[in-house]
Amino acid sequence: MRRAGVVVWTILDELRQMVRPGLTTMDLERHAARRVVELGAEPAFKGYRGYPCVLCTSVNEEVVHGIPSERRRLREGDIVSIDFGAAVEGYFADAALTVPVGRIRPELERLLAVTEQALAQAIAQARVGQRLGDISHAVEAWVEPQGFAVVRELVGHGIGTAMHEPPQVPNFGPPGRGPELRAGMTLAIEPMVSAGTHEVRTLNDGWTVVTADGSYAAHFEHTVAVTDNGPWVLTGAPAASRARG
Repeated sequence: MRRAGVVVWTILDELRQMVRPGLTTMDLERHAARRVVELGAEPAFKGYRGYPCVLCTSVNEEVVHGIPSERRRLREGDIVSIDFGAAVEGYFADAALTVPVGRIRPELERLLAVTEQALAQAIAQARVGQRLGDISHAVEAWVEPQGFAVVRELVGHGIGTAMHEPPQVPNFGPPGRGPELRAGMTLAIEPMVSAGTHEVRTLNDGWTVVTADGSYAAHFEHTVAVTDNGPWVLTGAPAASRARG
């Protein structure tokens, strides 16, 4: 899973640096499709329940599962969430990040910062002896006092020899509930945060999930292993340390 995670990190980092006004989301797709093969991995999303692409690229009010398109050209002031998964020898990793397109409004900078920090707060709870609900509560407790909404219809998940495994990992709820975390558990933790309502709807393409009120949304995700030494971010940078107290 760590090998798959390094592939995911490498490609997401390249895509992050590519993002600029005038680029299409299909440009990002083509890069990822080529690079995942070059790095010796298999894309996790393409073909999953009929999904047509390697990436999910969700722009502005699109929360998740946006389908790359030649027609979707990024503009100055947009934000784009890029979600990508890969497998190496049957083991999966999944991560996402939200990237500004050129200069963005200060309130959007804050949305991205709060969502990314919510992920860090949640990962810090991924420790032996904690409960799954401690991860969920950490996101809600960080996001909502700052005036943003946690999307509730979409959740994180277990991951391992399949991209989606039990348990579900909500981004809200009381602490101290749910399964006890044990060494060896691997979770995809993924806060999805809206600048407006927590309510969402799915577009006619059957995939793209948007905020019900058209407000912008951000999405950050890592695949994390629970270890005796603390959380290990499997989709972190190659030089990242395994876990620190």
